[in-house]
Amino acid sequence: MMGYGYDPFLSERSLKPPVFHTSTFVFRSAQDGKEFFELAYGLRQKRPNEEPGLIYSRINEMLEDRLAIWDQAEASLVFASGMAAISTTLWAYARPGSVIIHSGPVYGGTDFLLKKILPQFGVTSIAFLSEGGNRAMEEAVGSARSKGPIAALYIETPANPTNGMVDLERAREIVSGLHAPDGKRPVIVVDNTMLGPIYQTPLAHGADLVVTSLTKYVGGHSDLIAGGCSGAAALLEPIRGMRTILGTMCDPHTGWLLMCSLETLKLRMTAAADGACKVADFLNTHPKVTSVWYLGFLPEGHPDRPVFERQCKGPGSTFSFEVTGGEAEAFAVLDRLKVIKLAVSLGGTETLASHPAAMTHSDIPEEERLRLGITPTLICISVGIEDPDDLIEDLNQALA
Repeated sequence: MMGYGYDPFLSERSLKPPVFHTSTFVFRSAQDGKEFFELAYGLRQKRPNEEPGLIYSRINEMLEDRLAIWDQAEASLVFASGMAAISTTLWAYARPGSVIIHSGPVYGGTDFLLKKILPQFGVTSIAFLSEGGNRAMEEAVGSARSKGPIAALYIETPANPTNGMVDLERAREIVSGLHAPDGKRPVIVVDNTMLGPIYQTPLAHGADLVVTSLTKYVGGHSDLIAGGCSGAAALLEPIRGMRTILGTMCDPHTGWLLMCSLETLKLRMTAAADGACKVADFLNTHPKVTSVWYLGFLPEGHPDRPVFERQCKGPGSTFSFEVTGGEAEAFAVLDRLKVIKLAVSLGGTETLASHPAAMTHSDIPEEERLRLGITPTLICISVGIEDPDDLIEDLNQALA
């Protein structure tokens, strides 16, 4: 990954890939321009050893090649944000009258898109609870079949913020039996933000497309906004076309920053996961903490345990915990933190804590939030790369 797709001798021997602050590129000839556009618009197939020419600063091919390596995918696309990746992907496959089946809970922005925006265009969504297991997913598919053609099965696993797991291999089995009159089946789209791409590779377990908020672990320094979508090249083509017309691609400077961050991705995620394990252990024994939703603590008999062991390479560094009392007590803990920052998002080098019910998932009706397990006492924490002893001391004084 470190050197893939880049030859320093083609860029004035620059050790690192340079970023070009230009909106357009000059063609050597009109014929070159014609051929570049033919490839860009899919008017013909690439010739052997032919490389796409530079047209406009809307494509980050080197970054996309390296993301594809991490996701174990044939190809990848980058976007202006995680929501740009998710929405462009769903726009590419949903049509008026179609249905999207999705797990729950999902990220608040995704929930809003599925329940408030897409219905305005005739696209229905049917949810199933991640904690409901395979039966809940099967029942949702059964219910959806009578409402129209199923465009996609959209899964967020682990779920944000409950860490609920969805069995991707079972999802593939279910979807394999669903075919439209044209012979096509629904696509399985997986949001891999919470663990990816180090601790989970959804494409290896049955997913067709994997979307990721690159803002989080891949960017990893809380200084950029971007998103990605990886999968088979053929499945990415309609998304690529939609991205071009909607203009949801990532800008060159952000792409350059992401290239830098990719080089330390494994180091950062490994350090954060090691720290999270120690922090979770502390919280799990604290008298004012009633539960810790950390994947490493799944008991032997829990239905998510075999899915986690088969599907994931580790528990990651983002999880939630509940404190005794109610919203006032949860707020009191958050307000007393000193080292840990009170902010939404996750996957940065610094540790962040937030209140999902009042912040990221506040748009969801209270009754639905409670059904999803997003209670007033739930705090979400994303552990960074600080010394975990400092984080534990901070949590200890806040809880006290």
